[in-house]
Amino acid sequence: MIDMKLKWIAGLFALILSLSGGVGAQVKPKPTPVPAAVSAVKATAAYSEVLLRKAERTAELEGLLSEYTEEYPTVRLIRTELGFLQKEIDRLLAVPATDTAKLSTALGKLMVLKVQAETELWKLQLDYADEHPDVKSVKRKISVFESAIREILG
Repeated sequence: MIDMKLKWIAGLFALILSLSGGVGAQVKPKPTPVPAAVSAVKATAAYSEVLLRKAERTAELEGLLSEYTEEYPTVRLIRTELGFLQKEIDRLLAVPATDTAKLSTALGKLMVLKVQAETELWKLQLDYADEHPDVKSVKRKISVFESAIREILG
């Protein structure tokens, strides 16, 4: 009787193992398909330019965080720039696959220059009012970059 129960349990165990793929088998999640538009955008020069800047600043941030806290001014400045870069990346990813020909190196460089100007503006606004000449100058610079970006993207 015990022999039959053991055989039955062993058979059940073997069945479970075969259904699950074996001992220690893990259920592999199905890969989430990446929309064609996103893949097409990620293959563009504009995306590469913005991603390059993001990678450079992230690497710099990691180096700083080994010695400084989140409140260190340079850390805060880089975090702010990374936020602006992410907005531009999101903007690029929203471009339809049919318009990826517009996503040139020049567009990527314009976006990076705009982000650098936005970061400079953020830093200036910590110390100066909007009426300050330096603040006004950087705002005009951002406006020129944004206008060129819009002209390219249509």
